[in-house]
Amino acid sequence: MNQPRPPAAPRVAVVTGAGSGIGRAVARLMLAAGYRVSLAGRREAQLLETAGDHPDALVVPCDVTESDDVERLFDVVRERWGRVDVLFNNAGVFGPAGDVGEIGRDEWEATLRVNVTGSMLCAAEAVRTMKAQVPQGGRIINNGSISAHSPRPRSVAYTVTKHAMTGLTKSIELDGREFGITCGQIDIGNTRTEIMDTIGVGSGALQADGSRRVEPMFPVEDAARAVLMMADMPASASIGSLVVTAAGMPFVGRG
Repeated sequence: MNQPRPPAAPRVAVVTGAGSGIGRAVARLMLAAGYRVSLAGRREAQLLETAGDHPDALVVPCDVTESDDVERLFDVVRERWGRVDVLFNNAGVFGPAGDVGEIGRDEWEATLRVNVTGSMLCAAEAVRTMKAQVPQGGRIINNGSISAHSPRPRSVAYTVTKHAMTGLTKSIELDGREFGITCGQIDIGNTRTEIMDTIGVGSGALQADGSRRVEPMFPVEDAARAVLMMADMPASASIGSLVVTAAGMPFVGRG
């Protein structure tokens, strides 16, 4: 007589930038969906607020630009749960406002350190973990931006980093094939987060013609649902690129 199979262990996810915005919404939704989730970010108090008292939440303060911090993050996750099934590479900053002739080198490099180098360091640790674990494999989801397709005015540093994220995504997807590692990118436009206040989307965002326009936004929880959909795909399938925008935002036809 066949014995019933034991229930599968909950999947393990690492979410960076989990203290606010999209990262917070994704971490909470994944916890509600039954994932074990490590919440990473620089501000411990905000991470604890995201986690609440959920028993499957693991708060790990981490600066993604510091390789020692990132190594410690994944060490803690492996020690607690033994593996990593999903990395949501989300930590990022908008960076300086200005054209290429107006921003300074320090501001430029600080933006690249968080958005590109930080994402690379986290992906590298995830890939090493996913190659070594049994069963092998996993999924990385990189948070890009509409700016990976078309920039806003005076956003050169941010725009360059998000184009770089696309190259990182495609390279990970290619190199991870033989190890069962998939990588996709979600490009989100105008979900309601703190960064939208920074660039004035709700009060009047700068347009290519120099005017300012109030742009539509959509709830961050709906963006999180899209990330969860990507994470929940079976190992036999991968969403390589997904664009999710507020209905009616000036993306198609931008400029």
